[in-house]
Amino acid sequence: MIASLAVGARAIPPLEVVQILLGADTGQNAMVIHDLRIPRTLIALVAGAALGVSGALIQAVTRNPLADPGILGVNAGAAFALAMGTGLGGVTGSLGTLGLAYAGAFGASVLVYAIGSLGRGGASPVRLILAGVALGAVLAGITRAIMLTDREKFAGMTAWESGSLLDRDAGLLTLAGPFVLVGLVIALAIGSSLNAIALGDDLASALGANVLRTRILAVTAVMLLAGSATALAGPIAFVGLMVPHAVRWIVGPDQRWIIGYSVVAAPTLLLLADVVGRVMIPPGELPAGIVTAVIGAPVLIMLVRRRKASEL
Repeated sequence: MIASLAVGARAIPPLEVVQILLGADTGQNAMVIHDLRIPRTLIALVAGAALGVSGALIQAVTRNPLADPGILGVNAGAAFALAMGTGLGGVTGSLGTLGLAYAGAFGASVLVYAIGSLGRGGASPVRLILAGVALGAVLAGITRAIMLTDREKFAGMTAWESGSLLDRDAGLLTLAGPFVLVGLVIALAIGSSLNAIALGDDLASALGANVLRTRILAVTAVMLLAGSATALAGPIAFVGLMVPHAVRWIVGPDQRWIIGYSVVAAPTLLLLADVVGRVMIPPGELPAGIVTAVIGAPVLIMLVRRRKASEL
């Protein structure tokens, strides 16, 4: 956090950052800290925690340790709704943006579950994954096509789509914060049931877990968390994949510990990516979403090449 407040086009000594946080007024540097970098850092913290926990929930529900929030099309659904509403519908303001993100995330979640439930066997983890990947690809393609129809109208969404934390709407924090908190509380509350589901639906039911209720609560939490993160910072990739998987190496398969550690580790990764992006191509900067993708791709290859992936 100190690095996020100190590093940028205008470098500020860490000691001065601490002094400003304690109330000192150092002129221009204090304005940069209070007006630009504190909101940016808080957005990274909230969005990172939301992405990490939503990734942990998706991996638990689908019993796939290499899943992330995008696998159910949640991020793509939120981005699609935002493109349609803000670009074509003229929706403005923090409340409208957040509402579009939740509507898109919810619609995508429901549609994926409905598609995955078709046929015999119901909504198995494999069916949900296939339906989510397919729907996410379709929605992402449509979103990109819409944005290409009028580059000027959608110019503001270009940076957002790349996962940039620069000049984000700080007003969204006040609105999205309570929803993120609710999502985190739900995730922590169903941790024990997710541990039972990891053993299989039949054994989970025998152990007293309500499988259907747990899945519904998990999808609801993912919708709130991923929708909030997408509205705040754009569709950032790989954070929800890397963090829960890495945490699982450290704490083991207990979902309660995985969720708890992801709340801390995911914001750390997103803040680190944002800081690295600020210094890679001075005087400009790379969006945090691009940095996480650059980091995430080699990590994903490493995970795929592991002889024994971490079990859930």
